[in-house]
Amino acid sequence: MIREEDKLPFTSHLEELRKRLITCFIAAGIGFVISYGFKERLFEILIRPLIRVMEPGDKLIFTGLPEAFFTYLKVSLLTGLMLAAPVIIYQFWMFVVPGLYEKERRFLMPIVFLSSFFFIGGALFGYFIVFPFGFKFFLGFATETIQPLPSMREYLSFSSKLLLAFGLSFELPLVLTFLAKLGIITADFLKKNRKYALLLFFVGAAILTPPDVVTQIMLALPLMALYELSILGARFFGKKPPKEDDDDSRQ
Repeated sequence: MIREEDKLPFTSHLEELRKRLITCFIAAGIGFVISYGFKERLFEILIRPLIRVMEPGDKLIFTGLPEAFFTYLKVSLLTGLMLAAPVIIYQFWMFVVPGLYEKERRFLMPIVFLSSFFFIGGALFGYFIVFPFGFKFFLGFATETIQPLPSMREYLSFSSKLLLAFGLSFELPLVLTFLAKLGIITADFLKKNRKYALLLFFVGAAILTPPDVVTQIMLALPLMALYELSILGARFFGKKPPKEDDDDSRQ
């Protein structure tokens, strides 16, 4: 139960939010500075799935003079945000804590850990599984008269959107299990609405990913598996309904 003394006025909530945001910005800034020192190496790692499926001798290009510089900045920022992700997630949940009951607060640290784990796992799934198949498919349209010339800016925009989409999508089991723990949804509810969830996955994949069928399918299929995992999580960790015996004894 939330105690009366734990309740804060609105201005205190704003002050708390400001402190949390400043901490997040500092963490992201430190991650950016560290990442910028390895910017060339980081970009080389990012483009590796594309280079492996390109023809020998093919390279990425940049068409504007400042394009390479700004691309390295964006890579450093993206990597800095990923390094700061545990801190950002922790600060978010710490801001939410005052609105939780005492028994719900003990799940804070596991949620922070699992949130980071699923986000990084989703990004790695996109990098190691989706990227090679997707890039090979796109490069398959090359002919003797049509040569692919991917630029640094276009590749970074494309790959960062996919990594972010997969990272966020893999949070699905954690979110649904947490909602089940709070008693908002149940495993039976998730099973009953499975067909609607399937439709939402393909619609969401079309919104989150670039406009092509391959990446949409490769995002929607893991979401289907994660949804089934969410049903198991809701069944084992969801809020249990009160037993009838207990209700009868109270009457």
